[in-house]
Amino acid sequence: MRLSTLLPLALGLAPAAVSAAGTLGFALGDKNPDGSCKAQSDYEADFDKLSPLSKLVRIYSASDCNSAKNIVPAAKAKGFKVVLAVWPDTEESFNSDTAALKSVVPGNEDVVEAITVGSETLYRGNFTGEQLLEKINQVKQMFPNVVVGTADSWNKYADGTADPLITGGVTYLLGNAFAYWQGAPITNASRVYFDDISQAIEHVQKIAGANAKNIRFATGETGWPTDGGSNYGPAVASTQNAETFYKQGVCGMLKWGMDVFYFEAFDEPWKPKSVGDDGQAEDETHWGMFTADRKDKFDTTC
Repeated sequence: MRLSTLLPLALGLAPAAVSAAGTLGFALGDKNPDGSCKAQSDYEADFDKLSPLSKLVRIYSASDCNSAKNIVPAAKAKGFKVVLAVWPDTEESFNSDTAALKSVVPGNEDVVEAITVGSETLYRGNFTGEQLLEKINQVKQMFPNVVVGTADSWNKYADGTADPLITGGVTYLLGNAFAYWQGAPITNASRVYFDDISQAIEHVQKIAGANAKNIRFATGETGWPTDGGSNYGPAVASTQNAETFYKQGVCGMLKWGMDVFYFEAFDEPWKPKSVGDDGQAEDETHWGMFTADRKDKFDTTC
């Protein structure tokens, strides 16, 4: 357990990402509850609901559902910032996303917090660190005035898989950490989450050395499924447990000074079940802090 070391390590990273209190952001889907693509007005409605808590969201692909084209003007209208994204797993998705960004980003850099290239690509084994670095550098060349980084599982930062990114000058790193997917009971979930992030930061700082002060590290995803979701061993899906994890884990991490993207903003009932590492089909439609129609599920104050 490394709770006592987390804050000193975190403060060794960039002040832009770590301050007296961290910034809460949200992972945001690009589809409406019925599976149709969101329009600008849908994103604006999302932002109206989220604005009391946050002015920052992240997406996963720029071209799917014309998400970059629709979310950027919505963010501009509502005073939000957006982490845009490139899905680099295939040449087709990489080219489609970068083309979408080229049509949207120039002239709108003021609302673009960053661009992530890849989401858990190292975790899935789609790229080596060196291969992902090459993709990130390609996007950097396309958008020299925007911060470009990646998002991956916390353990890929802790075990050395992401070292080529750190030594290669990537300064925006999002680490996903789900105590739920580690089968942690809610009574221990926040401790597991803090320990995960602490291990990732400790290794990043060690590899970065003097460059650690230039790296912005944040939780890219964390959360807990509410009623209607699937259990994962001792990790039980319930609205009460989601609130407990939010209050203890997410609010605690924010108080430590770390930025956190909550996964996710709203339920996504259109999602099919997915097969987890244990081979069981998991319901991932109830991970939202809010319902699909933007209703509160639990108290969201820290």
